[in-house]
Amino acid sequence: MFQLGYWVLFFASFLAATIVPFSSEAILSGMMVAGYSVPISLVLATVGNWLGGLTSFYLGYLGKEEWISRYLRINNEKTDRFKKYITGKEQWIALFCWLPFVGDVLAVALGLLKTSPFRVALGMLLGKALRYLVWAYFTLYIMQMV
Repeated sequence: MFQLGYWVLFFASFLAATIVPFSSEAILSGMMVAGYSVPISLVLATVGNWLGGLTSFYLGYLGKEEWISRYLRINNEKTDRFKKYITGKEQWIALFCWLPFVGDVLAVALGLLKTSPFRVALGMLLGKALRYLVWAYFTLYIMQMV
């Protein structure tokens, strides 16, 4: 049976990738300190956070480009120019969806601009996995120091 801690990590990571301000990294570190499997924890944190980011992307994708001009007061010419600029670079931009505060906005914006879902998903997965790997490395390093 899958332990409750793993479910908590997965859902916390999912929520942390939405507009809910939450630190899934702290839960990951806590699980590592408590002796949970590091590889399983890394996979669950990454997949949960990735699915949460894709949810934000999809919510943006459901939106309409005209909302950008209406609510953000950005004219269509600037939007078209920006969309042309980022086309083909979606995966590199999506790498930064893990960033606090701006990452969620970035995911929604990429969806709102109707960028390539495959490229965004790939970039987002890579960025989130790298973030958790680095975090786990530093957690293990600190655990060895203490």
